[in-house]
Amino acid sequence: MTERSFLPTGKLPMEFLSTMLDSCLADDPRLIAGPCVGEDVAVIDMGDRYLVVKTDPITFATDEIGWYAVHVNANDIATSGGVPRWMLATVLLPEGRTTEEDVSKIFAQLNEACCGLGVTLVGGHTEVTADLVHPIVVGVMVGEVAKDALLTTAGACAGDRLLVAGSVPIEATALLARECHQDLLERGYTEEWIARAASMLHDPGISVVRVAEAVRGVQGVHSMHDPTEGGLATGIHEMAYASGNGALVDDTAIPYSPEGLALCKEYDLDPLGAIASGALLIAAAPESVSGVIAACAAIGVGCADIGELTEEQGCIWLLRNGERLPMPRYDSDEVTRVL
Repeated sequence: MTERSFLPTGKLPMEFLSTMLDSCLADDPRLIAGPCVGEDVAVIDMGDRYLVVKTDPITFATDEIGWYAVHVNANDIATSGGVPRWMLATVLLPEGRTTEEDVSKIFAQLNEACCGLGVTLVGGHTEVTADLVHPIVVGVMVGEVAKDALLTTAGACAGDRLLVAGSVPIEATALLARECHQDLLERGYTEEWIARAASMLHDPGISVVRVAEAVRGVQGVHSMHDPTEGGLATGIHEMAYASGNGALVDDTAIPYSPEGLALCKEYDLDPLGAIASGALLIAAAPESVSGVIAACAAIGVGCADIGELTEEQGCIWLLRNGERLPMPRYDSDEVTRVL
């Protein structure tokens, strides 16, 4: 009898996912961008503009799951050059563990986050579901973009500089601080330090909508990508894969947050592979780098030039301690080893 091989927690491997997506290609002339590895939105021609559609679930246990669901979906609308407008949410709640107060809290978070972004919550579905250990919220975000303003992950070009606005890994830092609070106290961290790390969910925050809005108007910006599960390393792999390029990244140039580095070291995690919402990966022509950095600085966000896209398709390199090493890829996010 052949032993079955089960897929691990996390994203499907890119190569396997690509095969699956190739088998379900849609034949619709109005579909401008459809299912493709590395592309986070679908783009539909609505005549005078494009409709941009995104879906993403929140599967990590978190006390602000509704707030997360809005922002992670809005991020990808913004990285396409679009404006998030409407959202639907499917809220799945664990049987025997859910109170009306719990539901009210999630809905309050959804409403607050939508209002903050000018998004209208237009519908969805809510149910109590068997065999769940914690709530899951699946968001669908719909936005609009002018036809001449659309950005795709595939639009990145060989020779582009790779820039990171913000720092990494913001979301992993906040998640670990919130979900491992007691363990961190027992390991000697102070309440003040844990609270500071947990507050990074909101300050600097996991939203990249404002910085994407600031950057998208800079001439020579070819692509923006929101590195989520699998961290910055996987985000770079996804951009290179979608655009048919390679990449060379200088580890010393990556803007790591001190709190994130400390928590990753504490739990023996690679900060490059930890969920990194809150940072924006940008591919821009070399002559546009100063303009991108200035646009970020104008809204109080740091931006670092960390490397370049190359013509060596599929060759993703990391310069570390004077060595050129293969850039790791994390189909299973590093924080799943702790949470």
